[in-house]
Amino acid sequence: MGAMAKRHERPKAIMQEMSTDAHSASGTFAGSILAVDYGRARIGLAIAEPETGMPRPLLTLERINRNEDMRRLRELAREHGVRQIVVGLPLRLDGTRGEMAEEATRFAARLRKQLGLPVDMLDERLTSWEAERLLEEQSGRVLHEAKTHAKGARHARASVDAVAAAVILKEYLEQRHATKSNPQNI
Repeated sequence: MGAMAKRHERPKAIMQEMSTDAHSASGTFAGSILAVDYGRARIGLAIAEPETGMPRPLLTLERINRNEDMRRLRELAREHGVRQIVVGLPLRLDGTRGEMAEEATRFAARLRKQLGLPVDMLDERLTSWEAERLLEEQSGRVLHEAKTHAKGARHARASVDAVAAAVILKEYLEQRHATKSNPQNI
């Protein structure tokens, strides 16, 4: 419900928060969209750059502390010309908000405040599952084997976090496209 309400505010928020140099010659916004798969130990990141518009896993940040995490995210956002952030909202399977959803919402609010960029949230209930499925398809049994070995498990989990962020971004872009081509679908 909150994500829907935010959708109506987004154009105004972008206009207020974006500087004038963020516009391309065509008048549309230039810049990347960063997706964040929030977790207590790791933050998975994916990006869609304006040239391709295709989401791709970027990297997984091991959490250090609030300030250092924000500093690294600010640096990445600047480096990649990010103009929009989308944070996965980990609702329970029945759609209710649990402790992790509340943490992710507070994290999104901090991002919005400290990076000065518009931040949307997107229901991410099945993204980690979908990310694991995609990785298993791509790498066969490699991911499964990595999970069973202690050393490989950490790397496999980090890959899943970044791919989960890419799944969040793919879903976000599809929803935006559907809304643009059918404005009544709100």
